Amino acid sequence: MDAMAPAGDEGGRERPEAFVQSLARGLAVIRAFDAEHTQLTLSEVARQTGLTRAAARRFLLTLVELGYVRSAGRLFELRPRVLELGYAYLSGLSLPEVARPHLEHLAAEVHESCSLSVLDDEEIVYVARVPTRRIMTVAINVGTRFPAHATSMGRVLLAARPDADRERYLQTAQLTALTPFTVTDPDRLRRALAEARDQGWALVDQELEEGLRSIAVPVRDGDGAVLAAMNISASARHSTPDAVRDDLLPALQAAAREIERDLRRR
Repeated sequence: MDAMAPAGDEGGRERPEAFVQSLARGLAVIRAFDAEHTQLTLSEVARQTGLTRAAARRFLLTLVELGYVRSAGRLFELRPRVLELGYAYLSGLSLPEVARPHLEHLAAEVHESCSLSVLDDEEIVYVARVPTRRIMTVAINVGTRFPAHATSMGRVLLAARPDADRERYLQTAQLTALTPFTVTDPDRLRRALAEARDQGWALVDQELEEGLRSIAVPVRDGDGAVLAAMNISASARHSTPDAVRDDLLPALQAAAREIERDLRRR
């Protein structure tokens, strides 16, 4: 897990007067935990968040008292109560509920994992997923986040943004190389986004993780605005990019149309 910027600082970016730094630091402590780091020591939390040990300890003990974190000797870990923080958002979002049966049908048809995500700043966030087998080293669940630039769903979602927003992203985003194949040049990414916008889909070949290919399409509301993106992931050892496009894209597009139809009915 990469070290985070000092909590509440974000690289020295100027904050509005109403910004509550203590809240930002408390949330940073929660975000220090992830699927690969389910248990952390006080020192590790301090290092990941940029807080002093004393400050990290205060936040951790407060979260323990509130029931969001448990302490086991030197180790701290999240408790199930943290799910409450995201439940209000997910419970008001009808899209995953509508999409779920279509994802299940699609996964059964193509025998590959299928997912749905939305864009949150520079990252995609998974809101629904139907796995068939694990082909990534990192476990993916609802709430998992990945850099948008290195994912097929991210490309589709970025391509749908207004021109000014997309250009601002290209000028300011950290285009980190996750594999030797990751596109990190803004001009190359700009061309890839234009292609995704024009053709209505995006294929990413081993940019998020070596050995993984994925193809994504947008999911639109009744007015044509892009709400989310859905994708199919496949092993690069078992399928070429052309095979992913020819064999998987038609079924993916059909499933997206079915989701859009159900959303209009609602």
